[in-house]
Amino acid sequence: MRALAQFVMRGPLQAGGVAVVTTAIPLLFWIGAAVIGLVILRLGISQGLNIGLWALLPALGWAWLGQDPTALAVLLQVVLIASVLRTSLSWERALLSGSFLAIATGLVLPMVYPGLIDSLVQTGVQFYEQYNAEMARNFGDNLETVIRQTMNASMAGTYLVTGVGMVMLARSWQAGLYNPGGFRQEFHALRLSPAFAVICVAIMVGGSLIGLNPMLVGWSGGLPLLLAALALVHGVVGRKGLSGQWLVAFYLALVFLGPSLMIVLLVLAFVDSWLDIRGRIKPAGPAE
Repeated sequence: MRALAQFVMRGPLQAGGVAVVTTAIPLLFWIGAAVIGLVILRLGISQGLNIGLWALLPALGWAWLGQDPTALAVLLQVVLIASVLRTSLSWERALLSGSFLAIATGLVLPMVYPGLIDSLVQTGVQFYEQYNAEMARNFGDNLETVIRQTMNASMAGTYLVTGVGMVMLARSWQAGLYNPGGFRQEFHALRLSPAFAVICVAIMVGGSLIGLNPMLVGWSGGLPLLLAALALVHGVVGRKGLSGQWLVAFYLALVFLGPSLMIVLLVLAFVDSWLDIRGRIKPAGPAE
């Protein structure tokens, strides 16, 4: 990946070529998005948009002819998040901008791709009726509505997660080329301010109250808090000089405990925004 980043930064021809080719190839669109994110972060928004226009063509082709908006949605997420990060130097502002775009994406998808959503919903309904008849009976007439909300939120949320991941990949490329160790330090220090933490909670709670898809606003408002919680865990491990096995154990617990641990992490991130847990921990030193 470092060699790819070095090649991309040789010039606009190399960056544009990689962006176009990878966006046009199925399952490689994320590389093109990360390349555009790297150009924005390193060279500026205007340069990034120039390269982004190259990748926009195959992304539009997939969205229009292939009826698959994934590459286009992720590309837009990366451009927005990377641009906000470039101008504000604030991860919380960048993450929140992506969250608002995810909500907008979730609202637009059913209007632009009604056939795609309907086909996914019918597949989901048939699956539950065939393999989980008891749950289908419990939902009754609401089964299709629940599945429709789930599909819509999952698509928009996945685009958001992928977009954030690609900006973080681009940031790590940038640090690897020009500031070794900088991304690790930046991620370990990631912490939401109290105001932004309240906004995230307001999105999750208030969005449902005004009639928005509760799963969609849960994805959108919860992701910044979840990333802040992961940064807290990494930061504490790094600050105390603990081995990487602690992180392996943590992510294994996250896989097995799933939603239960995620809720704890969301609460932990909210509390950390007010208390600054990392700042209260004494770093490991020679005496230890």
